[in-house]
Amino acid sequence: MEDKFSDSVCSSRRKVLILFPIMESLLYENQIEQFRQLVSQSQQTVVCCHVNPDGDAIGSILAIAHCLRRWGHKVTVVVPNPFPDFLNWMPGVDEILVYSKQVEESKSLIEQADLFIIADLNDPSRLADLSESVMGNPAPKIMIDHHLDPFDFCQLSISHPELCATCEVLCHMLWQLGEIDKLTIEEATCLYAGMMCDTGGFIYASNRPVIYECISLLLAHGIDKDKIYRNVFWTSTPNRMKLMGYLLHVKMTVLRKMNTCIMTLTNEERRQFGSKNGDTEGFVNLPLQILGMRLSVFLNEDTEHPGVVKVSLRSVDDFPCNEMSARFFNGGGHKNASGGRLQCSMEEAVRVAQKAIQAYSALLR
Repeated sequence: MEDKFSDSVCSSRRKVLILFPIMESLLYENQIEQFRQLVSQSQQTVVCCHVNPDGDAIGSILAIAHCLRRWGHKVTVVVPNPFPDFLNWMPGVDEILVYSKQVEESKSLIEQADLFIIADLNDPSRLADLSESVMGNPAPKIMIDHHLDPFDFCQLSISHPELCATCEVLCHMLWQLGEIDKLTIEEATCLYAGMMCDTGGFIYASNRPVIYECISLLLAHGIDKDKIYRNVFWTSTPNRMKLMGYLLHVKMTVLRKMNTCIMTLTNEERRQFGSKNGDTEGFVNLPLQILGMRLSVFLNEDTEHPGVVKVSLRSVDDFPCNEMSARFFNGGGHKNASGGRLQCSMEEAVRVAQKAIQAYSALLR
C-alpha cells in the first residue's frame, strides 16, 4: 500500500512538473560563458537603462548593481533623467546618478568604465542624452531586455520579448548561473518590484505559470510583497488624487463607437495641481476600467522638452499598441503597453491620435 501511494505521489508530481515548468534556461552555454568572462574581466562597470525610467528599469539596474557588488565588483548606476518619486524607497536608489542633473560626474565615470550592462532597452537611442557618452566608450556592452526588435549594438545581447519584464529575464539568468539561491533580500526586492510594475501588479502580461515560480523563489528570500505593492501603488498625495479626478471628469474623451478613450494633460495643468515627478504614472490604465474599452491613449506634454508630447498607449486582448505606436507616434513597446513621442502642439497630437484610432477602427470596433 505504501509503495503504491508513493508511486502515485511521484506520478502526480511528474504531471505537475510537466504542466508547470520550474524555471527556463534562456541562455545558451556560450552566452553564459561570455557573460561570466565579460563580468570577471571588468574593474569598473556602468549599469544604465532607458530614458524616463519605470519600475522595471530601476528594479533591473539596481538588482544587477547589487549582484555585481556582492561578487566584489565596482559599479556605477546611471539613468538618463529623473525617475518617479514613488520608486525612491527601492534599495540602492541613493547611489543612482541622474545624468541630466549630474552630467560631469556621470561623464567621468562613464569614461572610466571597462564594461556596460544596459538593461530594459532595445535601442541605444532610448538612452537619450546618455547615449553619446555610453556609445562613445568602446568598452564591451551587455544588453539585458524584453522589448521587441532589439538593435544589434552590444557584444552580448540577452533579449526575451516573451517574458513579462527585464527583471524576469534576470531571474531566469540568475537561476541558470546558479545564483538564485544566493540573492540578498535587496536583490530579490528589486527583482520582484520590477516584475510587479511591468505587469500592473500582475494583472496583464503575466499568464505564464513560470512567472509565479519566479515569485515563489523571490519570496523565499524574505521579501514583503504586500509592502512592495503599497510602496509603489499606494503613494498618492492629495494633489495627485485631485489631478486624477480632473483628468477623468474634464479631460477624458470617450469614443464609444471605437471602444477607446483619449486623455490629455498640459504642463500648465500640471502646475495648477502641483504635480510632482511620477504623479501621472498609471493614469493611462484607468479608462480601461470602463466596460467595453479596448484602447486608452494618454497624451501629456513633456516637462523637460518644450514642444514635445509624450504618448502612452494601453490596450486589452489582442489590440496591437506597439504597431500603432510605431506607425503614428515614433515609438514602440509591447502589444498591450507602448509609448511614443510627437514633436508638436497638444492640439496636433490629438489630431494624430484621432487619425491613428480611425486607421485601426476595424480592430477597435
